[in-house]
Amino acid sequence: MFEEKKMIGRVVLMKKNVLDFNNLSASFLDRLHEFVGKRVSLQLISADQFHPNGEGNDMKGKLGKVAYLEDWITTITPLTAGESAFRVTFDWDEDLGIPGAFLIRNNHHSEFYLKTLTLENVPGQGVIHFICNSWVYPAHRYEKDRIFFSNKTYLPHETPVALLKYREEELESLRGNGKGTLQEWDRVYDYAYYNDLGDPDKGPQYARPVLGGSGEYPYPRRERTGRPPAKSDANMESRLNFTMSLDIYVPRDERFGHLKLADFLAYALKSIVQVLKPELESVFDSTPNEFDSFEDIFKLYEGGIKLPEGTLKNIRDKIPAEMLKELIPTEDARYLKFPMPQVIKEDKSAWRTDEEFAREMLAGVHPVIICCLQKFPPTSKLDPKVYGDQTSTIRKEHIESNIDGLTVDEAIKQKKLFILDHHDTLIPYLRRINSTSTKTYASRTILFLKSDGTLKPLAIELSLPQPEGDQYGVISKVYTPAEEGVENSIWQLAKAYVAVNDSGHHQLISHWLHTHAVIEPFIIAANRHLSVLHPIHKLLHPHFRDTMNINALARQILINAGGIVESTVFPSKYSMEMSSVLYKNWVFPEQALPTDLIKRGIAIEDSSSPHGLQLVIEDYPYAVDGLEIWFSIKTWVHDYCSFYYKEDDIVKQDTELQAWWKELREKGHGDKKDEPWWPKMQTLEELIEVCTTIIWIASALHASTNFGQYPYAGFLPNRPTISRRFMPEKGTPEYDELVANPDKAFLKTITAQLQTLIGVSLIEILSRHSSDEVYLGQRDTPNWTHDVEALEAFDKFGNKLAEVEERIIAMNNDGKHKNRVGPVNMPYTLLYPSSRNGLTGMGIPNSVAI
Repeated sequence: MFEEKKMIGRVVLMKKNVLDFNNLSASFLDRLHEFVGKRVSLQLISADQFHPNGEGNDMKGKLGKVAYLEDWITTITPLTAGESAFRVTFDWDEDLGIPGAFLIRNNHHSEFYLKTLTLENVPGQGVIHFICNSWVYPAHRYEKDRIFFSNKTYLPHETPVALLKYREEELESLRGNGKGTLQEWDRVYDYAYYNDLGDPDKGPQYARPVLGGSGEYPYPRRERTGRPPAKSDANMESRLNFTMSLDIYVPRDERFGHLKLADFLAYALKSIVQVLKPELESVFDSTPNEFDSFEDIFKLYEGGIKLPEGTLKNIRDKIPAEMLKELIPTEDARYLKFPMPQVIKEDKSAWRTDEEFAREMLAGVHPVIICCLQKFPPTSKLDPKVYGDQTSTIRKEHIESNIDGLTVDEAIKQKKLFILDHHDTLIPYLRRINSTSTKTYASRTILFLKSDGTLKPLAIELSLPQPEGDQYGVISKVYTPAEEGVENSIWQLAKAYVAVNDSGHHQLISHWLHTHAVIEPFIIAANRHLSVLHPIHKLLHPHFRDTMNINALARQILINAGGIVESTVFPSKYSMEMSSVLYKNWVFPEQALPTDLIKRGIAIEDSSSPHGLQLVIEDYPYAVDGLEIWFSIKTWVHDYCSFYYKEDDIVKQDTELQAWWKELREKGHGDKKDEPWWPKMQTLEELIEVCTTIIWIASALHASTNFGQYPYAGFLPNRPTISRRFMPEKGTPEYDELVANPDKAFLKTITAQLQTLIGVSLIEILSRHSSDEVYLGQRDTPNWTHDVEALEAFDKFGNKLAEVEERIIAMNNDGKHKNRVGPVNMPYTLLYPSSRNGLTGMGIPNSVAI
């Protein structure tokens, strides 16, 4: 007879989170004793002994006796507010071997969040950790009891046979059957087109094309919800009644966490859309207001804009007091007031300088577009049969007097000329965009690299389609810098039109499409095919946190027909359609930072330089810091993957890895499945590059385009999102106004007061770090894997990032790197890895979590 032993376990869980508007700090646990008794049962599963009735493919690990949660342990300080620990005692016969997993059954009336199970004094093993981090619903919601595995890591062919069937069944349950409307307790990861942005049942003005599944409008896939089709268009998915619910389906474990700010986000966004926006619209519809001067805008941060008492009463009645403090952060709630954006904190006018205008292309919120100019005059890739001659009208005489005595040919040869090119992106849509309230241009901006390492703008070309038709090309006008008079006012407007283009491209392409949207299919495919036991799942999982949830919220509130993006960004109702057209240019391997810099002509390969690259602009803060981060990630990924994949054949023979990669290409990014550039996933080198690129996109690339939104664009004249009228022409009242009051004319051209208030409210929320943020080089649990070698490599990664932080601080303080601080005296910290919570303008979270 085998001796039966008692094995003590500690379970950490959290009760269902209910956000109490009257008390946001209310406890998340109610009546803890309800968990004790026979409400929650657990059964250990052997990793090396089989169930006696198992045969052939049904061989499964032997089950231990059922155990129940016992005492609530009050002596352990919870890791997080709202967590509680419970004792559980298992009867474990020696013939059951080593526990490798456990089943849990929730007979309680509602779900709870299971964080961990820790087994103490396991014979021959010591402590065994089970990292769960999952919502467990009442048992009747599941076809099979929930299973959780220990933190050991196994490639598929190395999995203990007793656990193999459990591993396969768990992945099958996550894939679902592709049918039906998915409910909150479902754990199904599946694909759908973006067919939920329009709302045709609401009226034809809310109809939008389906994105994805067609050559005309390709797009990455998003999570399937299974909602029924719209009544008026069977190709469109019906939308939630937004007034009633924000409960868009994503698998429950992809939902935001438990802490105030993370949960707060959804409700804050809802409050902006449902309360603040309509109330402000009612004010400005009855009394259309313009900012008459920059002083009017400064009041937003220094005292606030006084709102009518009726408006404030309605806002106060509909938004809880705690939330109101966040949305209208002023002691006197009669005023709408915002935090001071960093870009005007030290100097209120430096943002208008040419040097700052150019510097932000290297160290602003959108430093990923500027290219080294290879050919002059700049050319177009648009089809001349459709769009005629789109070659730039910028000529040598526009710029040669301003490039330190060089000819244009010499400046190009010396890599001194650069371009911010928003021409080809906009021309196909410009006629339609300008049929809305927007009035703007396609732009090209030429810049020169000065001897002190800074850039100066030389010329801006603004273009409109020929009235007779696209095939006749464009009408273009070139503007050059001027120091004073009406010429300076016109130059300031030309820069504003460029900034409008750049803001739209930033939000719709570089930020939304190239981080949020493209990463979601990787998440879905990984959960469908990479077991939690798989090393690549453990590597990538932290970089997927909260992304599906914020994307679902975006589809409901931000990027939908009539949503905040359409009302605050210049392409208006064509915003998402335009991002779909630009997805045609997306190439996964080119998202790797070194590849991107080489493609843009900003770096050249040089084996003698650090990282094998030489930057053409040495003081390019995004590239300098980014390369440090990129190669830190790559070293970590190399060390980690090399431990599990000793040779290329293991990569080729890894069934889960190959299934993940195949489905990611063929379904997740299905509109690009035939592209020749996809890595084949046949070598360790390819695996390392793929994983490094995924982590880069989800962490540093997103951080560089997100957390600078409020610091740079919270003062909207610096980053206007809409232009409302064309450049004034001589002999018009608008021109006369420009001469008489250039600031007022400028403010009448860019984003209006209402859109400014809504847009700034939004980016202030979206630029914040939550209090439960996990940053690059960090994990939310120290026991995320059992493998010591992996943990040591991760510690090395964290230490490397700490060194990067020290270097960034040193460069920001040394005074010789002018682009790192600039005229606005705003150090570049967007790729500084760590941060405190709140509005900081720094920090690289692991994932696209906001």
